[in-house]
Amino acid sequence: MTITAQHVLPSGFTARSTATDVLQEIDLTGKTAIVTGGYSGLGIETVAALAAAGATVIVPARRPEVAQAALTARGLADVEVDTLDLADLDSVRAFAEKFLATGRSLDILINNAAIMASPEVRVRAGWESQFATNHLGHYVLTNLLWPALVAGDGARVVALSSTGHKLSGIRFDDPQFTTGYDKWLAYGQAKTADSLFAVQLDALGAEHGVRAFAAHPGGIMTELQRHLPREEMIAAGWMTEDGVVNALFKSPEQGAATSTWAATSPQLAGMGGVYCEDCDIAEPTVPGSATARVAGVNPHAIDRDDAARLWALSAELTGVNAFA
Repeated sequence: MTITAQHVLPSGFTARSTATDVLQEIDLTGKTAIVTGGYSGLGIETVAALAAAGATVIVPARRPEVAQAALTARGLADVEVDTLDLADLDSVRAFAEKFLATGRSLDILINNAAIMASPEVRVRAGWESQFATNHLGHYVLTNLLWPALVAGDGARVVALSSTGHKLSGIRFDDPQFTTGYDKWLAYGQAKTADSLFAVQLDALGAEHGVRAFAAHPGGIMTELQRHLPREEMIAAGWMTEDGVVNALFKSPEQGAATSTWAATSPQLAGMGGVYCEDCDIAEPTVPGSATARVAGVNPHAIDRDDAARLWALSAELTGVNAFA
């Protein structure tokens, strides 16, 4: 196993820094950013911070009318909204083709949209929905937008991973859970896939000036939990029976900080292919430590060999590969 080098910089930011904090001295005027899922939770906080720093932001959404209403209510009516369903590759292709037809370059792509611990659902050719939506849809989107990314000024791609990656590596023998579905193992695999995607994209894209990062936003109460019964969240210690959220959880503004930092920080110039958390590069998980389950990155999520293997599998499944 060959893993990426993971070492805290340090960045000077913390787990409680917000997306606005990490952009305080950064001017994104003239930059174009796409943020999937950028109309709720930490996504809309990411969009708000990027737009405030001067970026032109595009939010692709499965329900564009809902996205537009949410953005307008937040004072972000100028943010562009378009249609994109990550579970439908025809929709992904249509969005990418429409964007490329504008002739614009792309400087920031934040693959933020996700589903978590959802009931078993099959999409397309029987693909498990969490793997399909969180990973394969974003894999195809990024590959199809590749010409615009190369045309960008040192473009960056950020894949939203999670500490959930610790639940499962890639099940190369059965990635679609055809032999029995487990919602948490499926989520863990999808979040590992997001991290490995960043590792391989960076390996392929660095020579073209495109760098990629994986980001763990932290625990945040958002619509991501919509598939979880309240009783399950109480049992997990995420909230009390009275509905008080665990103090270790971040606010959406804080949750948006790490991906925003990875997408814009000059501290990461010339770097890429690493897993980030709490607005810094994460250290490798220390097995058996008190924080092993909640902090750091496990080796299977930054394994260069598995990253290349997953890329090949993704290309085979989707028929899309910008580097073929």
